[in-house]
Amino acid sequence: MEPLTAGAIAIGTIVATKVLEKTTEKGTEVLLDKAGKFLVTLKKHSPNTVAAIEKAPSQPLDYGKAVLEVESVAKANPEVAQAAQELATAAETNPPANLAEILSEIKASIEKSQQSYPPSFIQNIEKAINVAQTQNIDQRGSTFNI
Repeated sequence: MEPLTAGAIAIGTIVATKVLEKTTEKGTEVLLDKAGKFLVTLKKHSPNTVAAIEKAPSQPLDYGKAVLEVESVAKANPEVAQAAQELATAAETNPPANLAEILSEIKASIEKSQQSYPPSFIQNIEKAINVAQTQNIDQRGSTFNI
């Protein structure tokens, strides 16, 4: 998965899991663990981005800027890239209920942005949104197939 897509899914998952922090489901525990690892790793290289992500959704997050920052940091730091990939993979297996909504917000923000994003990125986000919307309660073995 390209760093831009993994970063977008990672950010979306972080915001989406804020609602899940009080649950104790096994899949949720894995997702929260991966989200925590991603934030700790990212904070070493981009503390301002982590601070902005942690304030969402109570404070608006510039998703386009956050995705670009995560992509930039991930390209320069394999540790961040790996943590983002692990979080995106965990989200593929057990996506939070509101992930599709958050990814839709990220897509809309990016489409309004002045930045130029590769068409494959928008297509990958659309695939992730579709998969997150069609997840059943038993999500074992589910993937985004990106």
